[in-house]
Amino acid sequence: MITLIKVIYESIRQALQSLLGNKLRSFLSLLGITIGIFCIIAVKSAVDSLQTNVMAGFAEIGSNVLYVEKYPWNEDWSTSYWKYMKRPEPSLEDLEVVKRKSEFTSKISFNVYTGGRSISYKSSSVSGAFIMGTSYDFMDIQKLDIEKGRHFTMQESTSGSNKVIIGYKVAQELFNNLNPVGKQIKFFGQKFTVLGVLEEEGESMFNFINFDEVVWIPLNTARRYLNVGQKSNIGRSLVIKANDDVPLDELKAEVTGILRSHRRLRPKEKDNFSLMEMTALNDVVEGFFGVLNLAGWAIGFFAIFVGMFSVANIMFVSVKERTNIIGIKKALGAKNLIILLEFLIEAIVLCVIGGLMGLLMTQGVLTLIAALTDFDMSLSLENTITGIGLSVVVGILAGIIPAILASALNPVEAIRA
Repeated sequence: MITLIKVIYESIRQALQSLLGNKLRSFLSLLGITIGIFCIIAVKSAVDSLQTNVMAGFAEIGSNVLYVEKYPWNEDWSTSYWKYMKRPEPSLEDLEVVKRKSEFTSKISFNVYTGGRSISYKSSSVSGAFIMGTSYDFMDIQKLDIEKGRHFTMQESTSGSNKVIIGYKVAQELFNNLNPVGKQIKFFGQKFTVLGVLEEEGESMFNFINFDEVVWIPLNTARRYLNVGQKSNIGRSLVIKANDDVPLDELKAEVTGILRSHRRLRPKEKDNFSLMEMTALNDVVEGFFGVLNLAGWAIGFFAIFVGMFSVANIMFVSVKERTNIIGIKKALGAKNLIILLEFLIEAIVLCVIGGLMGLLMTQGVLTLIAALTDFDMSLSLENTITGIGLSVVVGILAGIIPAILASALNPVEAIRA
């Protein structure tokens, strides 16, 4: 054990001496390792951070939630628009029939959306506001926390009263530092009393709805001012949450049967609705991020490949320069394994130094991106270990042949050399 520690110490010392004694050669040789580790770990870290943001956006709307939509989420609408345009939109009738017949449903909500509205409070106004009208159950389906005030009551939702909950950004633009709760804002030509303000979500390109800019009213209120029928141009969706003990596939099968019967579809007719869940988007997202990761590995592999040969060249030169010393060590009783480990560890140390330089570059770039954008990007412990582990593997591959050649030297011939 003591011998192994001495070998490791001596190998590290010689590796550092090689670096300091031939700075330019060592820098150019390790540059490939540094760039390779940077490409692989930077792309992997960026992809992991983006994926975390995406999954956070998905988690916001729940993993046990089913969406009845006209169009599927996982197809390109530009190529499939005509295929689905004749489908009916989700309707209030769909809501009622599912609510009445479904045994696996915990909560169900019919939602309508419309944009481009102007909201005003005294002299302040917000243009292009996003209006959302939902059934009462929606607040138990979607994770929306109130920062100030409260949610709608059942009576307020059912009666269609002029009550509203506004997003954080809308509240800031209309009221600045004033408390919006209890104040009256105006849209649809009517006055609405502000019940609450949603907690700030922040900017994210992966939120399906930017709730910081939403103006949320009860569905029955929206029905008084908007046409929610089939011929209107507003957005509509039916959102269904499964019971806790019910797999989503079972709910999906049940809702499919209920809607097919309600819409009078014959057995051979295809569904004229899409039942969407988070797994449909997960598959698309994982495929996309898989391609990005593959690209990072491909670019990094070629850089590391070049760097590996550069480190191998350093080790061959090192063996040549220290042939006489190797002969003396073997003459004094050093075993072949000790000589092999000495050079192999030296190669690993050189590659780990290059890998650490690549990780430092990665951390710097991710910190810069995080400072310039709204994404929280950082170098995770997992990716750090991956980078160091990859450096060790490259070091073994780069140093194994020179180490074998060094350990196989004849001590007499090595001393004479």
